[in-house]
Amino acid sequence: MSRSTCLLIIVSLLGLPVHSAGAQEQEAQPEAVSTPAGTEAERCVSLRSISSTRVLDDQTILFEMNGNRTLVNRLPRRCPGLRFEKRFGYQTSLSQLCSTDIITVITDHGRGASCGLGTFTVWVPPEEVAAPAGDGKLVPVETPAEK
Repeated sequence: MSRSTCLLIIVSLLGLPVHSAGAQEQEAQPEAVSTPAGTEAERCVSLRSISSTRVLDDQTILFEMNGNRTLVNRLPRRCPGLRFEKRFGYQTSLSQLCSTDIITVITDHGRGASCGLGTFTVWVPPEEVAAPAGDGKLVPVETPAEK
């Protein structure tokens, strides 16, 4: 029996949905996470609106939403193993995922650490937050709220 088949059997027995970043995705650095000034945090998101997730590190998850919107969830504390495994599951009786919910890291051997989610905020890619100066260094781009 293959390793991935065993993992799917374990996850199905645990009753946890699996979210995994593809192996072909590039490793993002924690400092690549930014949110626009004045953006309000959302406590919950609809499960139906989540199209995919991408784990950036032990404390940061990007939620790709339907409608070409990306939200970032910065966990209040580091979640051991999340960056390495890039897979997590959750259980909820609601049709939404909220900042009060717990995620569980999925490992090749079953369950890993369980960690609380943070709030969801709009994510802006780093290239939209900073622009190159004449000397090649990055400088912050002014947003309308800063002018």
